[in-house]
Amino acid sequence: MTSELTPQEAARGALRAGLPLEGDRHEVVAMTADHIHSVISTLRELDFGETPPASCYRAGQENADATV
Repeated sequence: MTSELTPQEAARGALRAGLPLEGDRHEVVAMTADHIHSVISTLRELDFGETPPASCYRAGQENADATV
């Protein structure tokens, strides 16, 4: 597991990306980035098996007679 992003690291990363942050935003951006990272990490652990990619889905072609 990687360490959490510090507010200073978030500020440096934002500045490198051309998005300078005001001083009071550093901590919030770091916490948000950490949350996004944890969600993506969880998604990477899922086993989708034979599930086709979303680009294969065609809206309106579902089986309408399915039962619950």
